[in-house]
Amino acid sequence: MSRFWLFIGALSGLSAVALSAWAAHGLAPRLDEAGYRMAQSALTMQGWHALALLATGLLAERRAGRLAHYAGGCFLLGSLGFCGAVWWLVLTGASLGIAPLGGTLLMLGWLLLALAGLGRAA
Repeated sequence: MSRFWLFIGALSGLSAVALSAWAAHGLAPRLDEAGYRMAQSALTMQGWHALALLATGLLAERRAGRLAHYAGGCFLLGSLGFCGAVWWLVLTGASLGIAPLGGTLLMLGWLLLALAGLGRAA
């Protein structure tokens, strides 16, 4: 399962870089300043949480217990919820109303990762 988090983290990082290039070169001329800032916020969050998923995979390889895997699930669902909702708002102008839930899952992921880091080595 730790390989899964490494794989998902790497894909998330890849898509963050690709979306950043698209936002800067293809999308920016079509967005107002507020929309561009929102897109950048989503990309920043995605980039940080791609790294969190990579850290989750590395920790899950070395530690016993399920907390690292729960953290990975929170990071994955939180990134999809928060970043996806922000991108939806940027592209359509309509709110899905799930960004707060996504953000809460991201925070829970960090807490679970911290607790997993205190656990015993496998």
